[in-house]
Amino acid sequence: MKASIQRRAVFLVPTAALIGIVAGAVVAGMTFTIRVLHRLLFAVPEGERLSAQVALLDPRMALVPALGGVLVGLSIFFVRRFRSRPPVDPIEANALHGGRMSFRESVILAAQTMVSNGFGASVGLEAGYTQISAAVASWAGRVLELRRGDVRILVACGAAGAVAAAFDAPLTGAFYAFELILGTYTIAAVAPMMAAALAATLTANWLGAVQFSITIGEVEALQAADYVPFLLLGLVGGGVAILLMRLVTLVDSLFGKIGIRTEFRPVLGGLVVGGLALITPQILSSGNGALYLDLTEEPALAIIFGVLVLKIISAAISLGSGFRGGLFFASLFVGGLLGTLFAALVAVVAPSVAAGPIETALVGMTAVATGVVGGPLTMTFLALEVSGDLALAGGVLAAAIVASLLVRETFGYSFSTWRLHLRGETIRSAQDVGWIRSLTVGSMMRTDVKTVPVTTTIAELKAAFPLGSTSRVVAVDGEGKYAGILLLADAYGEREEPEADSRTDIAPLLKFDDEWLSPAMNARTAAGSFQRAKAEELAVLDRENQVVGLLTEGYLLRRYAEELEKVRRDLSGER
Repeated sequence: MKASIQRRAVFLVPTAALIGIVAGAVVAGMTFTIRVLHRLLFAVPEGERLSAQVALLDPRMALVPALGGVLVGLSIFFVRRFRSRPPVDPIEANALHGGRMSFRESVILAAQTMVSNGFGASVGLEAGYTQISAAVASWAGRVLELRRGDVRILVACGAAGAVAAAFDAPLTGAFYAFELILGTYTIAAVAPMMAAALAATLTANWLGAVQFSITIGEVEALQAADYVPFLLLGLVGGGVAILLMRLVTLVDSLFGKIGIRTEFRPVLGGLVVGGLALITPQILSSGNGALYLDLTEEPALAIIFGVLVLKIISAAISLGSGFRGGLFFASLFVGGLLGTLFAALVAVVAPSVAAGPIETALVGMTAVATGVVGGPLTMTFLALEVSGDLALAGGVLAAAIVASLLVRETFGYSFSTWRLHLRGETIRSAQDVGWIRSLTVGSMMRTDVKTVPVTTTIAELKAAFPLGSTSRVVAVDGEGKYAGILLLADAYGEREEPEADSRTDIAPLLKFDDEWLSPAMNARTAAGSFQRAKAEELAVLDRENQVVGLLTEGYLLRRYAEELEKVRRDLSGER
């Protein structure tokens, strides 16, 4: 079986379907566990959601998020004793590590997410769903000894299954994987991706997972003028998305400036979130019940505005203080409330617009979620699948594109890639750039470098290196440090006073004394060094400026092209 899967792409489909079944079971299991925690900790009645409660039954329940912060803080303390780096999520795994993820780290992260959400922190479960499902897929790829490209596809299938099962939306799950986890659309990945998404959805339904849906009824056909408010809402939604991501970073930096240890931050964050829950429990947990409540019961606009502001604050405090989770559903919640407020404004300014508050709320959900999560097509399909109405397709897609353009041009990151950027990474999507990092100068350089002292005369150089014996030599100073590169042709060139070669050293002939490479440089950075120096060859130096190798631009570009073609074949499914 292993050999068949390795040789034939068609065998990835049943493998992906099995991963989808696991993802559906993960979503159902985590959802069931969270509902039990909410019943035990907040006395939520059977069949109801925590965020849909009118008020906390007991004011002492406001301390529950702080108790969850204690547990998260303890887990951070013990986990940091065994590893120093943050866990690798599916986007980072596919971009930098060829789909390789740690199963143990993913289980820990999923457990922290469940504690955070179960104890009321204003975070979603989607990060936990995708983390553990993608980790299972990564583990399967390692067991089957698949190629880098196939492992990346399986990781994307795990994430696709998790999102599809969470929302009962297979197309959303598939496009989530394409846009955010795989980073590209490929024909080779369509069949396994859809197999995983469908298998996960069916499994979650069979196991009784409660998924999010909205019924909006019949929508009038939209005219050209009806798209104008949606485009404006896309701009506003993109701005709110940037605000939300910036606030998370601001909270995190404030905790750092105050000097509070990382392990204690979730406790303080939990106290603040619990205090806000005394105002309204709608800010607790992911907000599934609150969004459905606000969209169906049409509360006063002042209440909607208040919940919108409090949800943004609570989500920023929860994530900024160290609770684990994501902004996927929080962005949908915020966008839905924003759309409802926007609809009230449109009803006053342009009452002839066809779309009502529910339709505009869906557009707002799409706009904010596109800005935070990324993936305009993903969020468009989500809005259409949870509502079951295609009449809004054009308006939803228009708002998603506008929001995506605004965030990309003014901010440049989704929430996942923004957090990676804060850690020093430069990736902006899940497109595979890890192979570029592995293609280092150290792996390509020649080590048989011919060196001469910088005090060598031209005559001595000619005696040691006859014309044709080599094309270049590297000069070093008295301490063995790099001094420059000498092209042998320059030493043998026509000279006005050939007899002066015996008393003239090679220093005036040296080039590129201020430009060199290091072994850790990747191919892309090294190519930039060649372009700046306008050189065909550069020396490779260690930290003490000792010469350890030599690399030519021609060889670098050839190796880069070979690896790029290999990645292209992997993505297209060629064997």
